[in-house]
Amino acid sequence: MPTNIEIKARLACISEAHALVAAISDTPPQILRQRDTFFRCSHGRLKLRETGAGRAELIFYVRPDSAAAKQSDYEISAVAEPDALRGVMARALGVTQTVVKTRVLYLVGQTRVHLDSVDGLGDFLELEVVLRPGQDSAEGQAIAAELMGRLGVRADDLCATAYADMLEGSMAGQACRAAQAHP
Repeated sequence: MPTNIEIKARLACISEAHALVAAISDTPPQILRQRDTFFRCSHGRLKLRETGAGRAELIFYVRPDSAAAKQSDYEISAVAEPDALRGVMARALGVTQTVVKTRVLYLVGQTRVHLDSVDGLGDFLELEVVLRPGQDSAEGQAIAAELMGRLGVRADDLCATAYADMLEGSMAGQACRAAQAHP
């Protein structure tokens, strides 16, 4: 199973982040519009990622909910008919959340740097240090820490959970606030 070392951080200013990442990137930015549909899953997370023009992937991953740099083990399978698969999966497992985002992807060495604008949540930076076969996770964590320093990511900027969990918490909080306002 392939492995990444990952962090996610809330951004105060995405334009500053673009400038910092562009200055160290090995590639020009790639803009991606993504819709991730999350399905009930007893172990890890399972999502269908649609990127437009009929392109999609089914992604299963296991990653702890921790703000620190963490290991993520994943499997990805290309999907030929995303609408049909989404329907079957929704009926069989149930949908827990849908995340819509615009992602700007940069590559810095073996790290995928994502600058994400997530509908309903705001702007985030993600680092995915793609570990090479046999590479130790401690080395990946060191790479993530070094990039965090170069990009000005502070410990209190880090997020512990997936966007789907953040949206679920945000919606639950909104529902509670609405109920409190109208007893």
